[in-house]
Amino acid sequence: MWPDVLRVGALLLALLLGGCEQAAKPAFRGSDISGSNFGQHLALTDHNGRAVVLESFRGKVVVLFFGYTHCPDVCPTTLSDLSEALKLLPRGAADNIQVLFVTVDPERDTPEMLKAYVPYFHPAFLGLYGTPAQVALAAKEFRIVYRRHVDPGASGYLVDHSAGSYVLDSHGRMRLYLPYGDKVQDIAADLNTLLKADGLLAGRM
Repeated sequence: MWPDVLRVGALLLALLLGGCEQAAKPAFRGSDISGSNFGQHLALTDHNGRAVVLESFRGKVVVLFFGYTHCPDVCPTTLSDLSEALKLLPRGAADNIQVLFVTVDPERDTPEMLKAYVPYFHPAFLGLYGTPAQVALAAKEFRIVYRRHVDPGASGYLVDHSAGSYVLDSHGRMRLYLPYGDKVQDIAADLNTLLKADGLLAGRM
């Protein structure tokens, strides 16, 4: 009898603990992609000439967006929305967030151009670049698709590219996908939720 009682008790305890874990899981407004097995590696150079990897930003929530400086709409809109979202966070919270803009146009996006373009939206934003092969490797790791095309009669070219942003927690784990056009308030709410989950808002409310 006692073994049966113990087994039933253990089962109930496991169910209760499982329920607590589900209740404790953060509720995001964007797409929760926690547990994804991609987007674990990145090796590029920032617009200040510093070689960086994902581990360079441990301890901060990272928002990663792939784009290019000649982008007519998606890229400036996304960077502007991210900047506005940071303003909606509690005082000092933005210090724990790093926005990274990875160029998919390394032939035109020089370090000087990235340094003039990316911090225009927020002084803490960083532009990342590399050789075409390095950029292609980073894009593949994060499942980003991009391709160059020329409109009829145009003198230059455009680059079609995936338009969403990825968010990694302060431990470097993939947590969120933010679709292009997401409301600024929703972005801020998700970043705030993740900062809380990572214990990065203590004493800042």
